[in-house]
Amino acid sequence: MPTNSELAAKMLRDASMFFRQVGEQNPPVADQMNQNAEVYDQVAQLVESDPTGEVPTQDPNEEQAQPTE
Repeated sequence: MPTNSELAAKMLRDASMFFRQVGEQNPPVADQMNQNAEVYDQVAQLVESDPTGEVPTQDPNEEQAQPTE
């Protein structure tokens, strides 16, 4: 029987596959769907590797670093 974190990771990966399939079938939204899929894959990895870990967040008062070119 799977643990809660194993089930959560599987569901996240399944959602990731769904987003990729939507992107394949709808090219105008493919980039956004692939970005969504990547986030779901990353969260699945976090759930598997550290199920009780905390996600680092940025203080809303801090300025975001601007990319340099």
